[in-house]
Amino acid sequence: MPVFSFWSTIITIIAVMAVILGICAYQILAERKISAWVQDRIGPNRVGPLGLLQPIADGLKFLFKEDIIPDHVDKLLFLLAPTLSISTALLAFAVVPFGPTSVPGEPGYAPANYQFVIAPGLSIGIVFTFAITSLAVYAIILGGWSSNNKYSLLGSLRSSAQLVSYEIPMGMSILGVVLMSHSLNLEWIVARQAEIGFFGWNIWYQPLAFLLFLTSVFAECNRLPFDLPEAEQELVGGYHTEYSALKFAMFFLGEYAHMITTSFLLVILFFGGWHFPGITALGGLGGIILKLVIFILKMLSFIVFFRVVRWTSPRFRFAQPMALAWKVLIPLPLVNLVCVMVLMQVNAPGWLIAVASWTVLIGSALGVAGWPQEPGQARAASHGREIAESVAR
Repeated sequence: MPVFSFWSTIITIIAVMAVILGICAYQILAERKISAWVQDRIGPNRVGPLGLLQPIADGLKFLFKEDIIPDHVDKLLFLLAPTLSISTALLAFAVVPFGPTSVPGEPGYAPANYQFVIAPGLSIGIVFTFAITSLAVYAIILGGWSSNNKYSLLGSLRSSAQLVSYEIPMGMSILGVVLMSHSLNLEWIVARQAEIGFFGWNIWYQPLAFLLFLTSVFAECNRLPFDLPEAEQELVGGYHTEYSALKFAMFFLGEYAHMITTSFLLVILFFGGWHFPGITALGGLGGIILKLVIFILKMLSFIVFFRVVRWTSPRFRFAQPMALAWKVLIPLPLVNLVCVMVLMQVNAPGWLIAVASWTVLIGSALGVAGWPQEPGQARAASHGREIAESVAR
């Protein structure tokens, strides 16, 4: 168990919170720049060189904007909701490694060594993260209920159904990874992958689990095509319609901080964390910095992926993500888990586990593609073909 150091922990907390909030601010700039690139526009470029000071201007705008609390709201819950949103997003990061870590039994490990995680050595780290992030749904529900606004209430009700539904496949999808790693501790999961090497990354053995976890993360973060709680065209702004100034900014920061946490989890669970071929044995300050940079670059690649998907897929109808969760994303991790359990029980080699996961992934994709369309979908597809044929003629 790592030795607890009060001042080291305090400094780590301050540094991590500052970096997360800074990344959140510049995620907004990245969102606008990538959106402009996809739509063949320029994007923000007026405030500072290349628009790099735009997040500071946006932050000052939120800070000095008039803070309005409508008369018809439940004031206590109205103020509690955004606070709960940002606090749960930041607290969930407490057990997530953000740089190189070591575990007992590794060469050079010592309890006094600094670990790049706020609360190192927690044996149920992934369970703690899921437990805290699941509380974020209460912020959305309270925000919609306390606003006393029909659009806000509908947005929060959508969210309660969506987030609760997708928490199930998100938790179930990683059980295969946990079985293969023999631990719920995130540092141990990274160490196991680093010990085997590049082909020990869990993405090779659990591609189905990765796809299920990635899809659930999009739903948990309310990102397109799963942004049903906000759905501007239908609900004005959803659960935060009545919010302004810093309260709205706190909802925004909570969502973006949650994206950072889940991006780190994707890297830790499936892409080896800080590991990269050729750097495992590197020591000293240079090795630590290189591993830290690789970890952060992997995380940022998923942040960019979030943005690209936003302009790739249209928003679902409300019934579609619910059907996806209960008919597809919940049965598939059960099948994957059974395969891993059986193969590990008979001491099957790792490549056989990978073959089983890839087989289930490809088979399920072919099965879903072959499903008969609903009557409405079939009519729409037929109508679309008729339009295309008429245009061609």
